[in-house]
Formats: sequence, C-alpha cells, structure tokens
Amino acid sequence: MKNIPLRRYWDLLVDHLQSHKPYFVLLTVLLLSSIGLQVANPQLMRYFIDTATSGKESSQLVLVALAFIGVALFQQVLAVSATFVGENLAWIATNSLRAELAAHCLRLDMSFHNEHSPGELIERIDGDIAELSNFFSQLVIRVVGSMLLMAGILVVLFTENWVMGLGFTAFVLSALYSLNRVRSIAVPYDKALRESQADLFAFLEERLSGTEDIRANGAVDYVLHGLYKLHTVILQRWQKAWNRHVVVHGVAGMTLMAGYAIAFVSGYHLYRSGVFTIGTAYLVVYYTNLMSRPIRDLTQQVESLQNIGAAVERLSDLRAFKPKITDGPGAVIPTGPLTLRFDDVTFAYVDGEPVLENLNFELKPGRVLGLLGRTGSGKTTITRLVFRLYDISSGTVRINGIDVRDPRLYDLRRRVSMVTQDVQLFQASVRDNLTFFNRDIPDDRILAVIDDLELGDWYRALPKGLDTRLETGGRGLSAGQAQLLAFARVFLHDPGLVILDEASSRLDPATEQVIERTIDKLLRNRTAIIVAHRLGTVHRADEIMILDGGRVTEHGDRALLADDPSSRFYSLLQTGLSEVLV
Repeated sequence: MKNIPLRRYWDLLVDHLQSHKPYFVLLTVLLLSSIGLQVANPQLMRYFIDTATSGKESSQLVLVALAFIGVALFQQVLAVSATFVGENLAWIATNSLRAELAAHCLRLDMSFHNEHSPGELIERIDGDIAELSNFFSQLVIRVVGSMLLMAGILVVLFTENWVMGLGFTAFVLSALYSLNRVRSIAVPYDKALRESQADLFAFLEERLSGTEDIRANGAVDYVLHGLYKLHTVILQRWQKAWNRHVVVHGVAGMTLMAGYAIAFVSGYHLYRSGVFTIGTAYLVVYYTNLMSRPIRDLTQQVESLQNIGAAVERLSDLRAFKPKITDGPGAVIPTGPLTLRFDDVTFAYVDGEPVLENLNFELKPGRVLGLLGRTGSGKTTITRLVFRLYDISSGTVRINGIDVRDPRLYDLRRRVSMVTQDVQLFQASVRDNLTFFNRDIPDDRILAVIDDLELGDWYRALPKGLDTRLETGGRGLSAGQAQLLAFARVFLHDPGLVILDEASSRLDPATEQVIERTIDKLLRNRTAIIVAHRLGTVHRADEIMILDGGRVTEHGDRALLADDPSSRFYSLLQTGLSEVLV
C-alpha cells in the first residue's frame, strides 16, 4: 500500500476548521511561546554551572536558579494551555465532521444502505473519527511542536559550534527520514483490523436486535460461536499489525541511541580541547535529551498515523460515495389530493433481474387503490419508487403530471407519506417524534391532532406533556399507541398521497377499531395506496390492482371486480386473501 500523504488527513478537516481561526492564532502563540522557553531556559542552567564551577562568588546564582524554576513553571502553564486549545479545536472539527458524514449517509441511496449495515456505519462515523480526533488533537502539539522544538535546538547548536550543529542536523534528518520510511508499513494491517472491528459491530447490532428470536429458537450457542470467530480474526489481525509497530519502536530506539552517542562523544571532545566549558557541554547533553522527547513524540504519532491511516482511507471512501438520486430542478407539487401515474415503468434492484416490467396504471385524485399480490410481486417496490428511494430503470412515474425526478426530494417526500406496521420512534421528546424535529409546527396544531386521533387520555397522562422523552423504539408504548403516533405524523405533514402498508395488523380488536377510524379520517380528501395482506384491509379501496411477477394482472373498480366471477379478485374473496397471496 502506498504511503498516505498528510494532505489526506488535512483535507478531511479543513472545511470544519476554517471558521475557528481565532483558536489557531491563540494556539500558535501558546505553542511558539512554550517552545521558545524550552529552548531558552537551559541557557540559564549553563550560566549557573559555569559561574558555580569557576570558583567565583556570585550573588546572582540564587536569582538565576529562581529564574530557571519560574521559567520552567510558566512554560508548563503554556504547554498545558496549548494542549487544551488543541484538544478543544480538534473535537470541534471532528464533531462537525461526524455531523457531515451522518448527514451524508442519510442522503445516500437505499442501495448503499442495503450493502452497509448500521453497525458498520456507526464504526465509521464514530470509531474512525474518534481515531482521527485523537490524532489531530496531538498533531499540532506533538508533531508540529516537536518539529519546531528541534529546529530551535539546532539553531542554538549552530550558534554554539557549527560542526556540532551540522552533526545534529544530519542526525535529525536521518531520524525523520527513517521514521517517514516506516510510518505506513502497518497501514494495510491496521485497515484489516478496523474492518474486522466494523464486522464485529455489524454482527452485534444484528444479533442484539434479534435477541428474542435467537433465544426462542435456541440459537444462542451458534451466535456465541460466531462472536468467537470474529474475535479470533480480530486477534490475528491485531498481532500482525503490532508486529509492524515493533519496527517503528526499533527505529526510534536506534535513532535515540545514535543521538546520545553524538552528544557525549562530541561534548567530551570539545570540552577536552577547550572549545566548550563544562556548562556548554552540559547544554549539549541537555539539548540532546530535550530532542529525544520530540523524537519519542514523533514515534508515537507515527504509530497513530499508522493506526488512523486505514481510518482516513475509509472515511475518504465514505465521503466519495455519491448519491445516485439527487434533487430535481424544483418543480412544485400542488396541494390537495394527487394523481399518480406509472408509464411503462421497468425497475430492477440487480441488473438483468427486473422486479417491475412495463408497469402502467393511473390513480385519480382522492381515489384509494388496494394493492395486492404475492410476496415478491413488486408491491413494496412501487411504494419505494413513488418516494424516489430508488430511481426507475425506464419509463416515468408522475404525480399530478410532474415527473417525480423534477421536484426537490424534500418537497416530494413532504407531499407523500407512508405508514407501516413497524413504527420507528426516536429517543427524543413526544414533540420531536411527531414533527420529525420540525420546529415550525405549533404546539396547538400538535395537540389538536392528538385529540383527533383519540390519544388525548394518553397525552394527559404524560408527566411533561409534549416535552416527555420517549425511549428508543417506543418502549413503554403499546403497539396501538405507537401506530397512532405514526398516523399523527402524517396528519401534521398533510400530504396529498398516503401509502398504508397493512398499518392496522397485529393489533387487538379494540385498538384496531380506533386505527380503522383514524384511517377513515386520514384518507378523507387524499389519494391513497393500501398495500394489503388481509381481506379486511381492502374494504375501503375504490380500486383493486393485483400484481404478479412485476406485472399488472388485474386492475379495476373494486365493486365491479368483486361482482365479476371471472375476475381474480372475486376468486380471492371466495378463497381468502391470505391463503392465496402468501
């Protein structure tokens, strides 16, 4: 794997750092001041040693010692302040990057999400960016600071003795060259390690969400065996990655030994030849020791660079994904009930395997279509195409004569709503769950919808009203209450086309009656599609359309089809819908 240029690291964060230039200015001042004091303070110690060993009495020694201690303490204050500002700046930038990537993933097509599990995306957005933040928070303090400190030390050594300065310059350049040569040797192995950790997150997310089924079917041991296999892979890849990190430690250790050898030999030689005082010889050794800290810091950051090299690659790859479905030019969808028309629509999730073929139908404003068909016949696919969760392979889908590819996605999805059996509730307030975090919807309107949907008693029992926080997945709510909350969302959006995917199934009879009354209110003055799995669901439909293999096998007025012994819908009514369609 080729080396990853530092520019790649910077490009990920530069957009999120530009608005925080004052932090950069403050960080620069603190860092340069701290480094300047580190370089200058040993000069006080040299003066102290030379004065003390000269045999001359000096009343200034106490003041010099106190000055040395004071400067050292002040330098530590500056160093801690620089670290604080650097950490704060890094977390501001990386949190902004987290938000950008989360929004980016939400905009990506369903085909992307079908190929990448939630656990994997969590590891990318949180785990990889945490690695990046930890590195970047130390980049300025340790890497840039170390480089500046070494440059300052070399300048001082050149002023003391150009031969000494030249020798240490060669030493520093050799050390940096060696560290740069080995900085990426572990990247492919760290990438493999991070990928295996992402697989572990995906495995846990999937298995934990299915805990009830796993335990009920006696699959616990099988899941634990899968967990063991994943941990085994992680261990093996960690060992391979760590073996490469040992090389970095070895290079750094040999570099430091070479630096100490240069310092002791040259310092001793120059002292014996009378060029250096004993204080100057101490200064050289002190600077060598001081220089060892930047080299150790650089070594640690080289390891961090290797650790996050794979993370940076994956984050860059994630940002490189572009949604295939983008906003249209901005056609306006009118208010009121909408017309839906499919003209010669063909669609395939996988090339060469069409799910819908040359599909044609039209649904007039205010009409209700009952959509029937076996599993895999294309019912759900039709609803996804209306929302533009996928784009069709050929043909046209129109709403009120407007191609669904012409409006903005936000506008399209505000005019079309769906209610399914599985209601997704968030760990947020009741208000935010109903409005999807839209602050423009007034509380009075929310409360009116709650009362209209017969949720008034439930609402009045809430301890904090609309500010009451719901748990993830709606824990503490009955299935009926959760379903009614889903209907409330639709009422608040006031769409012109509603899609119901068997929204009243799996409920007790009393709750189902409430849901049925709610559906009657919802369909009033709206166009609707009811994806049906049970006979009772289509009683309110004006039209029936039956799909088979992605094609329309029957479409017509429900009452006429129900009275026509030759129609397939008539046969379904006689034999029972669930028996024929499943």
